Amino acid sequence: MVLVYIDHEDQQLKSSSLEAMSYGAALAKQLGVTAEALVLGTTPATLSDLGKQGASKVHHVAVDTLNHLDVKVNSTVIAEAATQLNATVLIFAHNINGKALAPAVAVKLKAGLVTGASSLPKTENGFIVTKTVFSGKAFASVKIATPIKIIAINQNCYGIHAADNVAEVIPMSFNIPSPSVKMTLVEKVKGELPLTEASLVVSGGRGLKGPENWGILLDLAKELGAATACSRPVSDSDWRPHHEHVGQTGIQIAPNLYIAIGISGAIQHLAGVNRSKTIVVINKDPEAPFFKAADYGVVGDAFEVVPALTAALKNSK
Repeated sequence: MVLVYIDHEDQQLKSSSLEAMSYGAALAKQLGVTAEALVLGTTPATLSDLGKQGASKVHHVAVDTLNHLDVKVNSTVIAEAATQLNATVLIFAHNINGKALAPAVAVKLKAGLVTGASSLPKTENGFIVTKTVFSGKAFASVKIATPIKIIAINQNCYGIHAADNVAEVIPMSFNIPSPSVKMTLVEKVKGELPLTEASLVVSGGRGLKGPENWGILLDLAKELGAATACSRPVSDSDWRPHHEHVGQTGIQIAPNLYIAIGISGAIQHLAGVNRSKTIVVINKDPEAPFFKAADYGVVGDAFEVVPALTAALKNSK
């Protein structure tokens, strides 16, 4: 059986976990087994809807203390659930929580682990998983030979696929270990689309010259329904908040569309966005390194191009 860990936040299931469920369902079909989901904590989401991504059953450990990630506790519960359900393959999203949980669960189950998987495994001759390496610049094929296998998949590598199914929700209960971390305060930015969940992202760099010019980027993002991001020099200069910094030392994202405005495209920035499906670069410097990674490039002054693009989008509606 393929067991998929489902992440949730702010009373909603994360899109990265829905993608993991679709991936797990496809792998289960490939292996000739069932695909089932595991949800920890309480959420108002309709868990039976996970059938739309291919789950036949959803195992729910409805304990409030599991809502906040405690790697020691949550990994113990996941490992016990996998053992009880005789899962042979576990799937995680390679997001912030998945990066912490997957290795911990692998240790507990003595399972082989591949993180950053970019496609379904090849199972004709063993169990071989392709993953990204060197910040997405290359791929490696890794063979997992252990009885239990764990895969953490890159965001947006497979997509969310619809299935005609309603999952059965089954309660599970365990003796939950005492938390090793005490949550005293949670502060979240409200009213903004989280970068890791956004399918469209508009990002700005030092080419915008100052925070007073960010309005043209915000207008474009609003017209597209996109999240906003920035390069590291921008956040370091306090032009934009640090939670918008994308790159190797910031948030790593993989949206369907990434529009980079006034960003030169340093290696560290590319490492955080090079898994985007489509990259559009707007820069007046034709020698900007980012153009080499772009699917589409506009050589021009951002202060002319971006307002014109926003106006064209408004007119198209």
